[in-house]
Amino acid sequence: MPITNPDYYDVNALLSEEERLVGETVRSFVDEEILPIIEEHYQAGTFPMEIVKRCGELGIFGATIPEEYGGGGMNSVTYGIINRELERGDSGIRSAVSVQSSLVMYPIWQYANEDLKREWLPKLASGEAIGCFGLTEPDFGSNPGGMITTAEETDSGYVLNGAKMWITNGTLADIAVVWAKLDGVVRGFMVEKGTPGFSAPVMKNKHSLRASVTSELVFQDCEIPKTHIFPEIKGLRGPFSCLNQARFGISWGAIGAAMACYDSSVEYSTSRIQFDDPIARFQLVQNKLVWMLNEITKAQLLSYHLGRMKDAGTWRPQQVSMAKRNNVWMALECARTARDIHGANGILSEYPIMRHMANLESVKTYEGTHDIHTLIIGNDITDIPAFT
Repeated sequence: MPITNPDYYDVNALLSEEERLVGETVRSFVDEEILPIIEEHYQAGTFPMEIVKRCGELGIFGATIPEEYGGGGMNSVTYGIINRELERGDSGIRSAVSVQSSLVMYPIWQYANEDLKREWLPKLASGEAIGCFGLTEPDFGSNPGGMITTAEETDSGYVLNGAKMWITNGTLADIAVVWAKLDGVVRGFMVEKGTPGFSAPVMKNKHSLRASVTSELVFQDCEIPKTHIFPEIKGLRGPFSCLNQARFGISWGAIGAAMACYDSSVEYSTSRIQFDDPIARFQLVQNKLVWMLNEITKAQLLSYHLGRMKDAGTWRPQQVSMAKRNNVWMALECARTARDIHGANGILSEYPIMRHMANLESVKTYEGTHDIHTLIIGNDITDIPAFT
């Protein structure tokens, strides 16, 4: 019987009963509520708002945030499994959840004052509120330290001026976690929707992540209260800590996209008849399937062990870079290989291949490009930075 839903090294056996149960629950949610609608939303360039409440009900938002703040209190491996199953549906859906959980709820939990934690985290966990994360700027992506968005302290608060770009959930967001320079030092702020001087126009005409809302954030003399600064964290350590949470989830999510492409390829190749036989009979096709399964299996083991190290407190940012770099590259190559196996049919929306391929082109770039992660690991190996 053909091997689909691949777990060739039985990583599932290493999971706890709770971890497996969460995976099965989210997989059923994706099968029943995401896959039937995702192609329509992708073609239309719209985000399926109807899933937000369901994600809240299922405990998908803020899975690792403590329960006292409305989160799930789950471990990192469970969070990774959630991301894997969501991206098996679509990278845009996983992106929306990843931003909510890792880039909004995590910094609020870690760095905001207690009142803001109590006010916002339960609403974000339930899906009552949506958040976004503003770090990247039109001219500063891989070099966030060069940002030109500024904050100026006043008697009553802080005034923000500047712009952010490529912001997932931005137009939808009720709260934005924004990084700006105060007296030349990067600081974190919370900006609520409707604050005068704050706007979030949607970015249109994308060929990738079409089922995800991508926006600009614009600040023109936008004044926020003094309470809305992260009081203790200073410098890039704050945003980088958030990015490492997100990159960890991406390393798992990319596996889900690769699994979807692999599953479709096995099913297609075992049923597509050419020269009087299914094309899976031919050596070149089998070679492609073996390569995909081989790389997916390595990625599964990489992210699984990273998750255990994360929960043990022994992980390092450079290890996160390796997992993100490898697994997204792997998934994109799986999508391209799957398109080849599907032939001309691979470009049709009847199959998920081109949607995953186009999405993964963005995933390869955001949260640190492939090349930037290469240099992070290279610096770790040699103790010689290649950024300047």
